[in-house]
Amino acid sequence: MTFDLVLRSRRTVLPEGERPASVCVRDGRIAEIAPYEGVDGVDLEDVALLPGLVDTHVHVNEPGRTEWEGFATATRAAAAGGVTTIVDMPLNSLPPTVDAGALAVKRAAAEGQCHVDTGFWGGAIPGNAGELAALYDAGVFGFKAFLVDSGVPEFPPLSSAQLREALSAVDALFVIHAEDPAAIEPAAGSPHYADFVASRPPSAETGAVGTVVAAARETGRRMHVLHLSAAAALRSIVDAPNVTVETCPHYLTFTAEEVPDGATEYKCCPPIRDAANRDALWQGLASGAIDCVVSDHSPCTPDLKRADTGDFAAAWGGIASLQLGLPVVWTQATGRGFGLADVVRWMATRPAELVGLRRKGRIAVGYDADLVAFDPDAAFVVDAGRLRHRHPVTPYHGRALLGKVHTTWLRGSIVDGVTPRGRLLSRGAA
Repeated sequence: MTFDLVLRSRRTVLPEGERPASVCVRDGRIAEIAPYEGVDGVDLEDVALLPGLVDTHVHVNEPGRTEWEGFATATRAAAAGGVTTIVDMPLNSLPPTVDAGALAVKRAAAEGQCHVDTGFWGGAIPGNAGELAALYDAGVFGFKAFLVDSGVPEFPPLSSAQLREALSAVDALFVIHAEDPAAIEPAAGSPHYADFVASRPPSAETGAVGTVVAAARETGRRMHVLHLSAAAALRSIVDAPNVTVETCPHYLTFTAEEVPDGATEYKCCPPIRDAANRDALWQGLASGAIDCVVSDHSPCTPDLKRADTGDFAAAWGGIASLQLGLPVVWTQATGRGFGLADVVRWMATRPAELVGLRRKGRIAVGYDADLVAFDPDAAFVVDAGRLRHRHPVTPYHGRALLGKVHTTWLRGSIVDGVTPRGRLLSRGAA
């Protein structure tokens, strides 16, 4: 039997765990999982072979704010980091993806530029409940909503009543930025990170998560809490029906205690919290209370980070990390006793399941041959200037990490960063 590609690794991460195996590819799909020995092919030896990661929380910003980030740069960065599928958020592009016409504009902007497969979220904002069914039929994977100011005027937050109106309009997955505006103090201009953290306390997240859980119980809709920072909120989610939750590499890595004053590249909302909270998030991953880890890649132009003043209140809130998620999480995970199979579950399998990508996130027969050669023992120091996203701004600059992506394959073809081979994905057809 002939194959288009065979990759052999002593550390192949399969659904049942890590073992030596050969992955045989035909017509862009995995056709067979064969023994490691006795099969001709590309031998990775002890370099691990992982399924391509699935990042369901990426802000590409094109069209309209392409100077912040665009499809070409974002997807090159994704592939360089072992991510073979992204799902783009409905903001901060102009127009935001809040109706079927805006989705068509977004897809036209992405066409022919993507180096990895790319899907799209729709947005739920005040007044567009009547647009959601048509937008869902047009192929978005679900709907994002904010319960607090989004940071851009064209994407305002929903009240509790407006959230329920949106939920009643369409039977879809809703992904929620869960912070309660009533618990947030207006942040005075300050270069002190402690002042910024104090302005967005854990109670802002726990209160908003309570709103999400109550809405899920009342309506029966599937709901997903985005970028959980406050581990205390997990108590409300664990026994909640139809509610899942994600966290991000920066919450699992950084601590509030280590953020220097004026270092606005660390600003994100909700904020990075203290070391005890970080450890509690890791406990949530270990217990299964947290379902997945995604980037929340949210870059901007360097001037919007206000490095000139170091003012956390004025700086744009978002962390650029799309290319670094795998080594960042692996660096922390291996030091805490987790293995590659755990990282694959959090960053590939579960995100794919969240959005219904039936052929992504696993090395298994019939799945897309989206694969990553990853050396888990290789160390490096992050140089922001060598990253593929548009602007060289990231809080990981100068940080020592463990694990290097050697090669990324999309449906059996090497992603070279030159020829875009990514497909635009639609719900139900992906």
